[in-house]
Amino acid sequence: PGQVRASSGLNQFLGDEYRAVIGESDALMAVLNMDHRNMEDLLEIAKTCAEAGKPWMAVITKTDHPEPQRVGLLRQQLDVFSVPVVAVTALKEPKDARELILPLAMKLVPESPSPLFDPESFTTQNLRDMAAEMVREKCFEHLHQEIPYGLAVKVKKFDEEDRRVTKIYADIMVTKDGHKAIVVGKGGASLKRIGSLARHDLEKLLGRKVYLELHVIVRKNWARNPQILQELGYVVTQSK
Repeated sequence: PGQVRASSGLNQFLGDEYRAVIGESDALMAVLNMDHRNMEDLLEIAKTCAEAGKPWMAVITKTDHPEPQRVGLLRQQLDVFSVPVVAVTALKEPKDARELILPLAMKLVPESPSPLFDPESFTTQNLRDMAAEMVREKCFEHLHQEIPYGLAVKVKKFDEEDRRVTKIYADIMVTKDGHKAIVVGKGGASLKRIGSLARHDLEKLLGRKVYLELHVIVRKNWARNPQILQELGYVVTQSK
C-alpha cells in the first residue's frame, strides 16, 4: 500500500502495512506518481526508503503529465540518494516499463537457493478473499473513475456443497446513496455487468460453474468503523 497519513480506521491499517512492508522487505521500490501535486510528499517517500538502509530504486510514473518539467525537477532532487531512477508511462507503454524496471529490480534483491513458497501454491489468499477481490476489481474496471476507493466487497456466503456449482453471495459496500446508484446503474445494468465479468473470472479460477449474487449496500463511514473493518479482514488498532 501507499504512504498515507491517518490515525484511525482503514488509513491507519494501510499506514501500519506500509511500515511493516518496509521492515520485512529485502529491497524497496519507491513508486512516485507525477499526478501527485506535492513534490515534498514524493521526496518523503524516497527519504523513507533511504533511511530503511536497504537496496532501493525509484520509479517515476505518469511521466506524460501535462507539466513535463516536473519530471526533470524530481529527477534532479532524487540525485542526492544515488540510486537507480527510471521514468515510465506504465499504462501506455507497459512493455517498455517492464524492460526498464525489471533488470534494475533484479539487481537489488538477493538470490535464494530455493523457492520461498510452495511451487504448487499460486496465492496466499483463500478463495473467499479472492472472490471478494475479483468483484471489487471488476467494479473499478467497469466504473473507471466514477467511484472513489471508498468501496469494499464482503462475501457473506461461499457455498461449495454442490460440487457442480459454487454459490457466492456478496455485498458491495459504498459510502453514499449516490455511489450506490452508480454501481447499480440504470435498470441494474451496471451491477449485472460487474457480476457477469466477476463470475466469468471466478469460473476460470474454480474450474466449475459459479452462481454469483451481488447486492449494493450503503454504510456511511465504513472505513472508520472498526467492526466493519475487522469483518473485511483488516486488523485495526483501536485509537486510545
